[in-house]
Amino acid sequence: MDLGKRGSAGTAAIRVGTAGWSYADWAGIVYPKTRPAGFHEAAYLARFFDTLEINTSFYRPVPASMAAGWARRVAHNPRFRFTAKLHQSFTHAGNPTAEDERGFRAMADVLAKEDRLGALLMQFPWSFRNAPENRTYLKALLERLKEYPRVVEVRHRSWNAPQFLDLLREHGAGFCNVDQPVIGESLEPSAVSTATVGYVRLHGRNYKNWFAGAREERRGDRETRNARYDYLYSQQELSEWKERVEQVAGQSASTYVITNNHYQGQAAANALQLISLLLDKPVEAPSTLVKAYPQLQEFVTTEQPDLFSGTFRAEPRH
Repeated sequence: MDLGKRGSAGTAAIRVGTAGWSYADWAGIVYPKTRPAGFHEAAYLARFFDTLEINTSFYRPVPASMAAGWARRVAHNPRFRFTAKLHQSFTHAGNPTAEDERGFRAMADVLAKEDRLGALLMQFPWSFRNAPENRTYLKALLERLKEYPRVVEVRHRSWNAPQFLDLLREHGAGFCNVDQPVIGESLEPSAVSTATVGYVRLHGRNYKNWFAGAREERRGDRETRNARYDYLYSQQELSEWKERVEQVAGQSASTYVITNNHYQGQAAANALQLISLLLDKPVEAPSTLVKAYPQLQEFVTTEQPDLFSGTFRAEPRH
């Protein structure tokens, strides 16, 4: 999805998609209940979205051959780019090995070579505070992976500091604007860009289960993960984020918006709603998803638009 000219900011490209695509509970909601031969989730979603965030890389290395396969499967969408989460040994444990780095680079280098890598996401936990030792670690990590387009996600309010944003600008790294339950010292919603790559992640606002399942989520516990991200954004909440996304895009060459409220396909529903709001017109959606979420009806069309010939283009609103 291309947004048109925005004053002195030039042309800003916005790509909207979901965090991950391999969810058992998406069957019959996002994906057809009965899948035809050769069906692949990423290829299917690339009909509707211009980006997907790779989450598998946070838990385990992705073989180069698998990354190459993903790149081939989205070839029908020339605008499509993956983003990828850095392995948790870098961001949560703080003790990455040379093997961890080789494993991540094998995937990232294949996607970069195919021009399918939009950003490398360094997602740090809420417990990662703005302290001297953490700033030193972050600076070294940004330098260590400087050949990739890097984006940093922090969640603690202590990082709401000009010095931190200056650090990102110094290293050409993007700032990840997050929507999360604002509990205690959590970062609040923002519209900040510090590099050519802008980034937004919508996690949902499930206050009840947000912190309860954080540790289990890092271990890959799917039931806990589902409970944590069980949230459906309202149209009003998405309209507020539409304005922030446009602000970020006005300061960035390319902007990625990722919906992470994946339980029961809610991320896909909200991503399509947001695309429709940004374009100010209906967009194509899976019929199963519209059936599951009837509120999508005013945002989608049953027609089959040409997704990749420039029809998904919107002029900026004044």
